Amino acid sequence: MDTVQKVFKGKKRHLQESYNRFKAYYNFDPRFCNPGQGHEKGGIEGLVGYARRNYMVPIPHADSLDELNTRLLDDCMAYGEHRIAGQTQSVNELFESEKQVLLPLPTTSFSNVETFMVRVNKYATVIIDKNRYSVPTRYAYMRVQAIVEIDQVIIYWSGRKISTHHRLYGNNKWSLKPEHYLELIRQRPQSFDTARPILQWRDQWPDCLEKLLEHFRRKNGVTKGTREFVTVLMLYEKYAVDKIEAAVKEALKSNVGCSNALKQILHSQNISMESQFDPLSNWETLPPADISAYEQLGGIL
Repeated sequence: MDTVQKVFKGKKRHLQESYNRFKAYYNFDPRFCNPGQGHEKGGIEGLVGYARRNYMVPIPHADSLDELNTRLLDDCMAYGEHRIAGQTQSVNELFESEKQVLLPLPTTSFSNVETFMVRVNKYATVIIDKNRYSVPTRYAYMRVQAIVEIDQVIIYWSGRKISTHHRLYGNNKWSLKPEHYLELIRQRPQSFDTARPILQWRDQWPDCLEKLLEHFRRKNGVTKGTREFVTVLMLYEKYAVDKIEAAVKEALKSNVGCSNALKQILHSQNISMESQFDPLSNWETLPPADISAYEQLGGIL
């Protein structure tokens, strides 16, 4: 979290709005040093020197950074048993007594999020912090609410979540989810080869999908074959990746030429014995039918 937006002469600061909310939530007032005068933080500087002299002299050796960090943490925790000059109690004992006069922490953790009301543009994206995030194309030109957290961006329309993205850092970056555009691309299959979401996805999808696209186009023509292939891509919202890839390989082996056949393969793969009903053991059943009359008619008896 950025603390200061602008530094003035002396100890005056213009704080970031997010930090203002943070200090108001936990009910404290920050104190700042004069610029370039770190020695004014006497207690902090003193503890840094204590740690350097006691934990870093002689220079410690460790097999890994994790081992070194663990050792330093143990040393810092052991400082709780230290008695400061002029005190009769240890650091831990003084801290326990100090707790009695401290304000209690809020029961709910502070949520450092930002909320924006933004309009979806013609590309079905919203611009937040100079980066673009996609939403389903049916929300183009609508106003939506974006909640920006440290690591993700969540977009709502009319109280309903419509999109979630990992947060981007930098400028003019795009986070596009192909499933947001597939319905539109299916209606306009000529745009398939140049659509940015498809180009990004195409660099990552397996070879079997590329072979299925070529197969569908060869059997149905470019336009219809592309539309059938986009219908297959839309199945990723419903089925697991490994199941779809297995179904695609089976479809190629069987030389099928449409998305409906691939859907049937997926459906048959998902039918298992566990999904069928077992007979009820405590349910009254009819006695077996007497078929002896039919045997007599057939000349068996």
